[in-house]
Amino acid sequence: MKIGILGGGQLGRMLLQAGTNYVAETFVLENDENCPAAHLCHHFVKGDIRDFDTVYNFGKQLDALTIEIEAVNVEALEKLEAEGVRVYPSASAIKIIKNKIVQKQFYHDNEIPSPAFVITQKADEINKHTDFLPAVHKIGEGGYDGKGVQVLKEKGDLSKAFDAPAVLEKMVKIKKEIAIIVAMNAKGETAIYPPAEMVVDPVLNLLDYQISPADLVQRVLWKAEAIALKVVKSLKSPGLFAIELFVDINDEVLVNETAPRVHNSGHHTIEGNYSSQFDMLWRILLDYPLGNTKPVLPASMVNLVGAEGHSGPAYYEGLDEVMKMDNVFVHLYGKTVTKPGRKMGHVTIISNERGDLTYKAHRIKNILKVITQTTN
Repeated sequence: MKIGILGGGQLGRMLLQAGTNYVAETFVLENDENCPAAHLCHHFVKGDIRDFDTVYNFGKQLDALTIEIEAVNVEALEKLEAEGVRVYPSASAIKIIKNKIVQKQFYHDNEIPSPAFVITQKADEINKHTDFLPAVHKIGEGGYDGKGVQVLKEKGDLSKAFDAPAVLEKMVKIKKEIAIIVAMNAKGETAIYPPAEMVVDPVLNLLDYQISPADLVQRVLWKAEAIALKVVKSLKSPGLFAIELFVDINDEVLVNETAPRVHNSGHHTIEGNYSSQFDMLWRILLDYPLGNTKPVLPASMVNLVGAEGHSGPAYYEGLDEVMKMDNVFVHLYGKTVTKPGRKMGHVTIISNERGDLTYKAHRIKNILKVITQTTN
């Protein structure tokens, strides 16, 4: 089969690495010929994934198409679907998820629990909703990796509001943040991964590290799994989906956001689970049986991001020391240039001992730094 990926970042790279286990001819569309996925595919096409003609001409030669980022031309995907190309997830699912306003309305319409919200079209409309504070302002389109999100705790923060269509979402008193990855094939069969508990960097608003399976009481686990499955079944689309959820101080479970693709919160599955999230997506694309989502061992995952004050050629300080650790797996994304907050890789730890997972995650964070190498 001819399989295409829209986007050539680290998600595309890891998807292609998993794809070597299968027989498929791979195509990648991306603007940067030096992107992380460029050298791992059979055919690289340089082009804009947001342009209708580029996406349509790329996709019409393929059997199936998937994405590694939501910012794609949905109209081109709709035309390709109409002409028989399998698009996973479907264009309709991507259209719902790529706009946070539409996404929030989708949760409301399908009675999926999610934080209360109001929609704002421009910044000055926030002044009408000061009673809604503390809240989070999320730009409708274009946000990613913590960008496009502003926390508005009090009236003095209103100047941070986006002067564009956005969602003002009531802030939740959070006990835990978790993510659940759900796979659904073309037959409507589903497979669900154990939840990962996420610890978020409060400055960068990026995933800092995570542990899976999350430490949840059975009642909360069942509730979270049921909600995650309802999200995917309501989208009515084959594909792999990452559902990010809040567990509040009353043990209520609320959907934060959904990603219609492989996701940062599932990277630990490469070593930690029998079928990784990337392997699972290949099974869906190639119409094979869904894989086994059970953990091989509990896992922790640390994101490697560019250090503050460092922009330029990347150097991984402390890499040798980390690679000497037992049951630790380093994944570098092949990006030659670092900048503050840029995702440059991740490290997975597997262990039967939760204390060992936490200890090593913190140790790796302190040892391994992505900096620019100084020359004397």
